[in-house]
Amino acid sequence: MFIDGAKTFETVNPEYSEYAGEAFGHFEAMLADIPDQLGETIPDFHNMELRLLQLIQAVKEDRVGRLASDPKDGELHRILEEIDLHGVEMCRAEQLHREGKLPKRICHCDTKVNNMMFDENGNVLCVIDLDTLMPSYVFSDFGDFLRYAANPVAEDSPDIEKVDFDMDIFKAFSRGYIRGTKSFLTPIEKDNLPYAACLFPFMQAVRFFADYINGDTYYKIKYPEHNLVRTRNQMALFRSAMAKVPQMKAWLDSL
Repeated sequence: MFIDGAKTFETVNPEYSEYAGEAFGHFEAMLADIPDQLGETIPDFHNMELRLLQLIQAVKEDRVGRLASDPKDGELHRILEEIDLHGVEMCRAEQLHREGKLPKRICHCDTKVNNMMFDENGNVLCVIDLDTLMPSYVFSDFGDFLRYAANPVAEDSPDIEKVDFDMDIFKAFSRGYIRGTKSFLTPIEKDNLPYAACLFPFMQAVRFFADYINGDTYYKIKYPEHNLVRTRNQMALFRSAMAKVPQMKAWLDSL
């Protein structure tokens, strides 16, 4: 359907991040009480336990010998040690769900500024690009937006020193998101939003690293170490987000 005068934006700043938070939160709210359960478009898409198991399998097979050729104190082994250090903690969502404390919602699962339509006056008309719509934890929509928006550089930028978790983007997006989800968001979901902000760069780092060890069979690469560069980038973003969890919690408590 064509909507006259509608447009999209690529801009990622606090203003548009707040628009996105409210729009995607409201989108979830409209679907929070539907009686039918949707199927998973991509089964276990954001299942951290599965992503770790895939990495374990990649390490076990070491198909192209990248781990075998890395010294025991080399970079690849150091990355594995860091992932192992945080692995159990980052699987919190699956554990809470098994305990019956964390529900699955109908989520968009591709939350980006350019997946919203605006009218000529700059007002959000609707959320678009629904091909990834499926049951997930609210962490999917919250955490994945921040993974892409709160990093000032692209996810494959080799300028690791420029990677940082932008608290201005976090504050704007979460302000809008809390407004949009106020009709259904539970205390345990809200309390774990800082975890979600850390989870998604960690999950993406695990996926990039597993693909690197497998010989780059999933993600398209432009040069041999492309997936390793992506891994470094996302692990740096994860560390930055983890360091700012107290700030995130204080901000959410203030809303």
